[in-house]
Parts: sequence; structure tokens; C-alpha cells
Amino acid sequence: MRRTPIALTFVFALLLGPTLAPAAEPKVNDDGLYTQDWFKATSFLILKEDLAEATAKGRRLAILWEQKGCPYCKEMHAISLADPKTSAYIRERFDILQLNLWGDREVEDFDGQKLSEKELARKYRINFTPTVQFFPESPAELAGKKGEAAEVARLPGFFRPFHFLGMFEYVQEKRYAKGQDFQRYIMERAEAARARGERIQ
Repeated sequence: MRRTPIALTFVFALLLGPTLAPAAEPKVNDDGLYTQDWFKATSFLILKEDLAEATAKGRRLAILWEQKGCPYCKEMHAISLADPKTSAYIRERFDILQLNLWGDREVEDFDGQKLSEKELARKYRINFTPTVQFFPESPAELAGKKGEAAEVARLPGFFRPFHFLGMFEYVQEKRYAKGQDFQRYIMERAEAARARGERIQ
């Protein structure tokens, strides 16, 4: 399963649960992007190396695309990533490489092609921010795959903590490899949470 269909889930993300108040103003980096101190700080932007490094540490690699002035990126940082349970889960299991939708830094893609960030975004059809791309566990699984075919899942747009965390759990549990789409997974997860008397946020 190459891409995760989540259009219907996006509607659920907007409708389920109470409106959440943003936390403190998120930090901004030198590119004007909202950021977290625990994002991957050291990278030569050679994606195959970043993936191999994450795998060696027993972690998964995810690329987070943002752009300066993006209001939904701000919401993601101020609400979803500010949620302690969500941030703790991601920090423990994922290397997050943040890229700029309009950036000029050179990135070497998994297939060896060298492109600017903005050219790489076009190659992967990243049309808006935030977008999170998830990749396989090892470079070997990417052999012969280019562009979007390299992904195992994608999370486009701002999602509240329940759905945002759910996608990271979906990838970590390798549900994509079992043929389960994200919509079905998140519905089952929501039903289980309600059965436990938990509020969905």
C-alpha cells in the first residue's frame, strides 16, 4: 500500500472532539518555520543516510514539510505537538526531518537525485503544509522506487492530537503493510477510546 487515503478522516479530524486552545507560541527557526527542539538537528540532507541512521537506532524516518507563515503549521506545533502524550510518543520512535516547501538547500533523494528542497517538494507532489511523509524501515525497501512510490503513508494538513498521534501509531505498528487503511484504523481506535470513556481531542 503506497498512499494512505484519509480524505474522510480529515472530516472526522475537524468534527470530533472539543476545540482545543493553542499552547504557548511555538519556536521559530532561521527559515521562519515553526520548530521543535527535538527535531533532527544533524543531517547532511542525504535521505538514504538519514533513513539508515534512523533504522540503526530502531526508529522511523518522517519528513515534515512546512513553510514560513503557515497558520496550520503553527496550529500543529501549538496544539498537536504541544500535547505531551503525542510529542513523547513521536520523540521516542521517530526521527523528524523538517524541510522547507520553498527552501533552496540541496537534498539528495533516496534515488541519488540532488534537488533543492522546493524541487524535491514538487517531485513528491507536496502541495500544501504541513505535510508529513513516512518511509519504510530500511533503504533496501526503497530499491527501484521514486517519488511518492517511496512512501508508506502521508499525513496532509493539520490534524488534532488524536488523529495526528494515530497516524504515527499506524506507521509504527506497520498497519499499512497489513493492508489496513488509515481510515479504518482510526475508526477502530476511536471506538476503543470511547469504550474506555476517553475523550477524543
